[in-house]
Amino acid sequence: MDKDEIHLRRLPAPHADREFCGVDFLPEDLNEALEETEMRVNKTYSCLPAEEKGIHIINIRAIEDIGYDQHESTLLNSLSKNPDADCKYGLYFRDGKRKVDYILVYQYKKSSAGRTVTRRAHYDSTARSTKQGQPLPGKGVQLETGESEPHMDYHEDDKRFRREEYEGNLVEAGLELEHDEDTKIHGIGFVKIHAPWNVLCREAEFLKLKMPTKKMYQISQTHGLLKKINSVIQKITEPIQPKVAEHKPQTVKRLSYPFSREKQHLFDLSDRDSFFDSKTRSTVVYEILKRTTCTKAKYSMGITSLLANGVYSAAYPLHDGDYEGENVEPNDRKLLCEEWASYGVFYKYQPIDLVRKYFGEKIGLYFAWLGVYTQMLIPASIVGIIVFLYGCATVDENIPSMEMCDQRNNITMCPLCDRTCSYWKMSSACATARASHLFDNPATVFFSVFMALWAATFMEHWKRKQMRLNYRWDLTGFEEEEDHPRAEYEAKVLEKSLRKEHKHKETDKEKLTWKDRFPAYLTNFVGIIFMVGLTFAIVFGVIIYRISTAAALAISSTPSGRSSVRVTVTATAVIINLVVIIILDEVYGCIARWLTQIEVPKTDKNFEERLIFKAFLLKFVNAYTPIFYVAFFKGRFVGRPGDYVYIFHSFRMEECAPGGCLMELCIQLSIIMLGKQLIQNNLFEIGIPKMKKFIRYMKLKHQHSLDHEEHMKKKQRYEVDYNLEPFAGLTPEYMEMIIQFGFVTLFVASFPLAPLFALLNNIIEIRLDAKKFVTELRRPVAVRAKDIGIWYNILRGIGKLAVIINAFVISFTSDFIPRLVYLYMYSENGTMHGFVNHTLSSFNVSDFQAGTAPNDPMDLGYEVVICRYKDYREPPWSENKYDISKDFWAVLAARLAFVIVFQNLVMFMSEFVDWIIPDIPKDISQQIHKEKVLMVEVFMREEQGKLQMLETWKDKDKKKGENCNNHSPRLSRSHSGSLSSCHSYPLDV
Repeated sequence: MDKDEIHLRRLPAPHADREFCGVDFLPEDLNEALEETEMRVNKTYSCLPAEEKGIHIINIRAIEDIGYDQHESTLLNSLSKNPDADCKYGLYFRDGKRKVDYILVYQYKKSSAGRTVTRRAHYDSTARSTKQGQPLPGKGVQLETGESEPHMDYHEDDKRFRREEYEGNLVEAGLELEHDEDTKIHGIGFVKIHAPWNVLCREAEFLKLKMPTKKMYQISQTHGLLKKINSVIQKITEPIQPKVAEHKPQTVKRLSYPFSREKQHLFDLSDRDSFFDSKTRSTVVYEILKRTTCTKAKYSMGITSLLANGVYSAAYPLHDGDYEGENVEPNDRKLLCEEWASYGVFYKYQPIDLVRKYFGEKIGLYFAWLGVYTQMLIPASIVGIIVFLYGCATVDENIPSMEMCDQRNNITMCPLCDRTCSYWKMSSACATARASHLFDNPATVFFSVFMALWAATFMEHWKRKQMRLNYRWDLTGFEEEEDHPRAEYEAKVLEKSLRKEHKHKETDKEKLTWKDRFPAYLTNFVGIIFMVGLTFAIVFGVIIYRISTAAALAISSTPSGRSSVRVTVTATAVIINLVVIIILDEVYGCIARWLTQIEVPKTDKNFEERLIFKAFLLKFVNAYTPIFYVAFFKGRFVGRPGDYVYIFHSFRMEECAPGGCLMELCIQLSIIMLGKQLIQNNLFEIGIPKMKKFIRYMKLKHQHSLDHEEHMKKKQRYEVDYNLEPFAGLTPEYMEMIIQFGFVTLFVASFPLAPLFALLNNIIEIRLDAKKFVTELRRPVAVRAKDIGIWYNILRGIGKLAVIINAFVISFTSDFIPRLVYLYMYSENGTMHGFVNHTLSSFNVSDFQAGTAPNDPMDLGYEVVICRYKDYREPPWSENKYDISKDFWAVLAARLAFVIVFQNLVMFMSEFVDWIIPDIPKDISQQIHKEKVLMVEVFMREEQGKLQMLETWKDKDKKKGENCNNHSPRLSRSHSGSLSSCHSYPLDV
């Protein structure tokens, strides 16, 4: 550009916050500035309304050249009104008319050599012809008074150029932008984005968004007895209904149809400002951001790539406003905070429709599913409490536990460990035996069957609820289209194509094949196997701890303390397991994300599904491995006295208590479940965001202490939202609920109170998540979804697995089957008397291996000749002494038969429930059919109207033709011309 060329810029009148909107201040060295940027006269950058007058400046070098210094600016600004109030503190552009639909945030370096003048600018409508290589509005070089600013480094220039091109392309796409670097957060700039009406209409048509039409129809209501029942239920539940308009029952509904610009007359466009709500507007802008690229870099980059490479530091839609304060205007966020995100309304239903309106369908479905799950836990909790109370009521009538507690039986048990442990009385385990009956009684079998049917009913109930929501939210017929490729996928494809070009090969449209991903697949397989092996190793380490600690406590404890050794060891081991589970959960979450990233999935949906699968697999193994060990492996491979199984030739495998391992399983399950919910789900969710918020507050306070005047300003909405936590997706929220669903269903036979504790946790969890979404997180981009995706399949899988596991728990872990076998095969009088003696085998102490006998055989005060141990083996006076007896095989056969019968019976009942309950409620299917019929009627009327109009125009056309034919001969020479003119009236259908 010629240095002597005159360039015009428009300097608006002074604004209220000491800034010159649209003026780019050049450094002292004009040559350097002219090389960096070109300004054209037809670019008019203004952040004031068009009616305000400005002055033209020629060859501005510094603002002081025209005699306008900062002191005069201050004086003028003091007489003007506050512009931040006009734009509602960041919710609108500076003109106070255009709504901010989306925010892009970037970092820039401020020079410390002198005073830096910042700017607020926006793209005028004339800026849409911006070409690549020319500066974008508000993106010029900063002017400093004093010495010239040193040249930015290459990376900062590269990011700036990419931003300029990308924002220019956004303007070409029809969006309107406005910059703001005059913020309280130093070094952070904001780009405000507004989607005008024509862009919203265009994108709504592309996205096939269903919008309400003018046509309204009556929703069919129930009649007769059902109507009376529904009215009674509504009156009863009125106090627990949220006080929001969206939650009230509707009698009429607007007919919805995919938006079309050609059929705008079908829609109610009387209020264009509210036709597209803030959720829809942000979705539209986000779609444009995803598909808009900047090609000035080495490869095409969309918004995801720009965020990943640090060109922009954040991108998010704005919240509707403040949720607390005295003079806060009513908004949906404030209403959600009062009626949903508050612990004081824990007893109320959730305003799901308002949640969907504010956050979108995907988040709305999560909270709807969580609400249905919590409601379904109420009957499960009631039945669980009844089963537990039944155990408490019958504990004194349980003959096996009474025999174990009877001092007169004088049953001497074999030592629990070698040398250091001595013989012990079975009556010392009386408390454990009585407690086991609370959870190991005939009612637990019924409860297991009930919970299997409950899981099937819950899944069917959710499918029906989901269909109702799809109808209410106009998602019927919605099909998810293939998403845009992820930035990492595009980068890998580009890298592959460049390699082929380098080798002079023909390159068609490239894509990643299994050969390209094979190293990642191999890494995934090895990594997952290693993580599962690590979990097993940690559980094995805890087993070693239990064995060694039990032996140590048996040596040092007093006689009264020795009786509680088993409970002490179990409790401490479970706490260790809990701590390890919580730590590994966080580690496995990060590893699962890394393993998914190296696979380079094509779309965000593929990425999310693969991440969910890996994270669920690792966390499932992590949470349930200790429980599986106690349920199915502990006490199974211990051997017998005189021939025990040893680990590393020194540690003897631990045994179950005389009452069985079910009580230990109950302790293990309850501590892990309650601890995980209390610590990980609640304290972490409350504590970590609070801590992060406090750290950000302290950093900002330190920065603001350097600039008291900036600190006194009220923050803009986008500044407040920038300080919130970014939304990390729903995977963590779903994951903790799915793991909890496993605790409720998988081992419910051992812990009937699990549904009750899950219910209490979820009542808090709903409000905790709601508060986090409304107050702690940036507003997520609304995503349309008609179901909960892969999580439904995981839930179904857990439900099927629960039937099998509960069958094995009842059959092999509890004493339910041995009692039945004894009662019907071996009992002399048809009662349970003698059951305990039947399950114990005898051992002659003279058969101990050398060095394994107790050091103090007279600990009980008498010499022991025969000790007892829990197993089905031949006595020492038998020919085949210590061999497995026929009683063992009888009990094993009964156990396997029970597993087969229980599993098939419950599976059949579950499938029957699945079949008998229709997926789509009858009234909803009727309403959907009614909508289709009404829509056909609307279009048929429209077509008939068009045909009538065409017939009318044809008649007019004929009459005009006849009039033209009756013209005088004077006009006959121009007959053809006049005839054509007669037919040239405009035709607008």
